[in-house]
Amino acid sequence: MKVIINQAKLLESIQHVTKAISSKTAIPILSGLKIQATQNGLKLTGSDSDITIESYIPMEEEGIQFIDEIEQGEIVVHAKYFPEIIRKLPQDTVQIETDDHLQVTIHSGSAEFHLNGQDAEEYPQISQLQTDSSFELPINLLKNMIKQTVFAVSTSETRPILTGVNLRAEEDLLKFIATDSHRLAASNIPLESPIDTFPSNQVVIPGKSLNELSKILEDTEEKITISISDNQIAFQTENLYFLSRLLDGKYPETSRLIPEESKTIIHTNTKQLLQTVDRASLLARENQNNVIRLQTKENNTIEISSNSPEIGNVEEDLTVNTIEGEDLKISFSSKYMIDALKIMETDQIKIEFTGAMRPFILKPVDNDHILQLILPVRTF
Repeated sequence: MKVIINQAKLLESIQHVTKAISSKTAIPILSGLKIQATQNGLKLTGSDSDITIESYIPMEEEGIQFIDEIEQGEIVVHAKYFPEIIRKLPQDTVQIETDDHLQVTIHSGSAEFHLNGQDAEEYPQISQLQTDSSFELPINLLKNMIKQTVFAVSTSETRPILTGVNLRAEEDLLKFIATDSHRLAASNIPLESPIDTFPSNQVVIPGKSLNELSKILEDTEEKITISISDNQIAFQTENLYFLSRLLDGKYPETSRLIPEESKTIIHTNTKQLLQTVDRASLLARENQNNVIRLQTKENNTIEISSNSPEIGNVEEDLTVNTIEGEDLKISFSSKYMIDALKIMETDQIKIEFTGAMRPFILKPVDNDHILQLILPVRTF
């Protein structure tokens, strides 16, 4: 194998695929990075058997030449040292060459490295997902849906199914739902046409996979193809293929958690509430989930407070747009409230309460497609 390639473009692809490589893999060769040269371009692959990422570098794209010379072949290189070498090369162009003894020579300017490679024949075959269940989304829309939900997945392995995001298609909506049993984040978008072949509501994507996918994808309106089989999901763009396993098990029915009526409704400025909650959280006790209290007062005012006997207390009044319904005193995790407010992307929100010990929901005033639910904390 021989390739003369643009160093920056190669490094970008390396950074994508190494997100899937783990040194703790049970299959030793998967701790390496696979490079495959064909007559049309270079393909890099990284995998930990849960996530597989393939990044493709074409000879040229949109008039920009990335590869000057290429001879077919394949090799597996060390996933720790190879990226570091490429990153620190002195020139914009790098030449990579292999011999019959799996030796890799990396040449750029006056620098020359020799690395021991591994036989690519031993690398597990990555098969393209064969499924009837495929649909397309704009990439920026997918990234938004991930951002609005993935933070709410559980970090505990006691209920593994909750470490993932539930993807479901209902009528003309595509829904992402995440919960750790103390809070819930939901995001949905209208579909241009129903997905007749959607497998079931039990499509649960590991939160880790979605986090890594979101980091790789650029913010663009170009489309990404999503394909789903019984136990895997694939995301594909022109030069990227991202494959993840799905989580086994039945995702809880979350729709019954969402209150259908409310007793107190607050309309307020998102940023002002976020800043007030953030200040109150400074004196909230970390060992008790950073609990703060919200209390309604007269003249469209709410009081946000927290009390930590060993540190001190804070009280702050915030004037809101409107308060409708019953008076309210409620305690909740400031961390959960901050997480929910940060992803709202809207100036005004409404918060709907159904009592001091019932879950409450946050929604943008002008958008029904995002919903955050938080369970209160008993403090009195």
